[in-house]
Amino acid sequence: MERQVAIVRDHVLAGRAFSSIEEIDAAFAAWVPLRRAKVHSTHGEVIGVRAVRDHTALRPLPAAPYVVAQRHLRYVGKDCLVAFDANLYSVPASRVQPRQLIEVRATKAQISLHATTPDHRGETLLATHPRAVGRGCRVVNERHWDGLPTGAGRRVTTSHDDPPAARRQSRGNDGHEPAVGSLQALLNRAAAQVEVSRRPLSVYDELTGTRPFTTDNPTKEAR
Repeated sequence: MERQVAIVRDHVLAGRAFSSIEEIDAAFAAWVPLRRAKVHSTHGEVIGVRAVRDHTALRPLPAAPYVVAQRHLRYVGKDCLVAFDANLYSVPASRVQPRQLIEVRATKAQISLHATTPDHRGETLLATHPRAVGRGCRVVNERHWDGLPTGAGRRVTTSHDDPPAARRQSRGNDGHEPAVGSLQALLNRAAAQVEVSRRPLSVYDELTGTRPFTTDNPTKEAR
């Protein structure tokens, strides 16, 4: 195609001036039959004859257009997000595992995420998203998070005592609180059981064999 541009420029446009697009089109239409009647220097056939044979050999375009896309492999995070080109895209939690390797197919306008092996139906497509503009974006379908753990059933420690109702439910038949409770309750009980002793500083002087510091005669002490 690039060679054809140079041929038209040299044989139709070079050394000529045109006053309108229509005048250029007419000059090109008059030149085409002359060009097609020549013998091509590469294959040695008349250009017009070879063109008819080439056109006859052409087949119709496929029903599904050929998609030109970048293809990359990425890992799925624990939050079912996949990082690509400094942005994050979601995949269904029900169909992937953390650290699973998937394929990203990126066009100018769309991101499609595929499993590396087909499922029982022979399909690999996991999700499609519009391609994010810029960096640091999250493109998420919230339905993809269905099935992720919410943390509602996990035991947690808090900075406050358990409420009275919770303490009553957690006590045994003897009415005593269990050995394990909230973190703050454990700290309070431990602090209440620690006995703090006090002793004068002179005790340490006796142990070390030193005299206590006095300020009765600072000049003498300095000497």
